[in-house]
Amino acid sequence: MAEFLSLMEKWDGYVPVRNAGLNESAVARFIDLMANAEHMPAHRQDYLLREVVTTSDFPSLFGFTLERDLLARYRAVVPDWQAYCARGTLPNFNQAELHKVQGNDTLLPEVSEKGEYLVAQMVDAHYHRQVKKFGRQFDISWESIINDALSAFSDLPQRFADAVVYTRAYNATGLFAVAAGPNPLLFGAGATITDVDGQVITNKGVLDLTIGNLQITLDLMASQTDVNGRPLGIRGTHLVVPNLLELTGRAILTSTLILSTAAAPIPNANVLSQMGLQLHVNPLLPVIDTSGNRNGTWYVFADPSQGKAIQMDFLRGNEDPEICMKASDKVTVGGGSLSPFSGDFATDNIFYRVRDVHGGTQLDPRYVYAQVHT
Repeated sequence: MAEFLSLMEKWDGYVPVRNAGLNESAVARFIDLMANAEHMPAHRQDYLLREVVTTSDFPSLFGFTLERDLLARYRAVVPDWQAYCARGTLPNFNQAELHKVQGNDTLLPEVSEKGEYLVAQMVDAHYHRQVKKFGRQFDISWESIINDALSAFSDLPQRFADAVVYTRAYNATGLFAVAAGPNPLLFGAGATITDVDGQVITNKGVLDLTIGNLQITLDLMASQTDVNGRPLGIRGTHLVVPNLLELTGRAILTSTLILSTAAAPIPNANVLSQMGLQLHVNPLLPVIDTSGNRNGTWYVFADPSQGKAIQMDFLRGNEDPEICMKASDKVTVGGGSLSPFSGDFATDNIFYRVRDVHGGTQLDPRYVYAQVHT
């Protein structure tokens, strides 16, 4: 065995595997022996390896085995959208209303002696929420499962789970970004957007990502008011950027000092690094936003505990995805049930399915700010 292992450490004698004249039975036997599939003692494994394949054959066989190996699946990098996107549940697939009631929480007026307590104006508006089904089916023949020596289909459930994670992240990102840039349902088609309570709001600018511009954006968010003109003191907590702004964002939020723009720069403390802002790199932003500004557009969200700009809803009782196999509709002659891997009666096909139920909604635009820069 040591002799074979030493051959694996160098490429001497390797030839193009397609020209090696190998057959499937020799390769299969070689794979089983190398993996010691029969759990035999080391001395017996070494003996059988020498019997099946000579030293001169080994480079071709090993190269052919490498070529036959499965390409590892990509591990999708998805953003941590749940940090800045609220989460809720709905009881069914019907459209639901999220009511927004404002009033009676403003400054109390003075009441004179024997004076009347006046009624404050209340504002009632609502947002629409709804969930939908997302899913996919995959079927494979019984013969393919039998012949699957490399276990190419053994990770199908995990692949479906990855698809759910990616789909949720993609749809959550789509709540605040579209192909043309910031989503007009949250930021308006022009310079402003009108909330459901009737107030006109500005939550979009054209600044590039710098320490000074981030400070300006935080100030603009903090100056937002409710329909009665009361300052809300919104605190931007989550900085969401595309991949190409990651280093800029990290430098801003981790630097302890900044230099002034005066002719003689003077170091000043970078207070942004002390405010607890969190950086979120969303790799799906330049996928969804295909505009020329996609790599220079960044967003600041308030924490959902203070106010909700976007929300993802899930069907109550079905918050987790369903990943399942179809039970076989065949029975043995004696009446016993068969494994799902035996396939269906008509075709012997084996069926997998994934289902996820969710939906997204744009809520109060005051709790997010977008900056679009080339």
